Amino acid sequence: MRRSLLCLVLLPLLVVAQTPSKKLDSYVLMPEPSALKNVNSRALGGGQKTVLSPAREVAEAPGVKLYTPEEFAKLGISVDTFTERAKAAADARLASLSPDFIKDESGKTRYAVYRGDSSLIASLIVAPSLGKLVSKLLGGDLWAVLPDRHSLYLFPANPELVAEFGDDLQQRYNTDPYAASCEIFLIKQGEAPRAIASFND
Repeated sequence: MRRSLLCLVLLPLLVVAQTPSKKLDSYVLMPEPSALKNVNSRALGGGQKTVLSPAREVAEAPGVKLYTPEEFAKLGISVDTFTERAKAAADARLASLSPDFIKDESGKTRYAVYRGDSSLIASLIVAPSLGKLVSKLLGGDLWAVLPDRHSLYLFPANPELVAEFGDDLQQRYNTDPYAASCEIFLIKQGEAPRAIASFND
């Protein structure tokens, strides 16, 4: 009887011990204000205020660590190669997530948003399949906004709708210690994101 009870107590512990830990992503392109750029940063979509900086996922807060130029050099790859790997990694992350679709009173979808505790959400902007996933529900081209690392908003290409959320987006960008971008990016299927405006003007 004692042996049976002991097995019942230890079995869950063994299962937990054998569960593999989540593999941390080594290839992340982190959107951040251009004032924070380093030698390996590149402008996001031709934007003037946003860069993509090579980073990696880490277990401790805030969940992401930017590569220093010295750390990046040790990877032994070019920024272009890192970028391609980061796009593939972002696509894989995107496939595992579902956005919240925000609807109006009539049930029509107004916009979609990816958000959560992960500091990698804003980096989904580089995922090649981003536009394809939600454009059918929102209709055609999309405008993407990523005020902080924890959110990515996707709107129909509608200036009035985006303006409606301008104050909230501005506040998120100004108050979050890990602001991502104050720019608005056009998302077209088969094309890289392109900066078209800013809500911080």
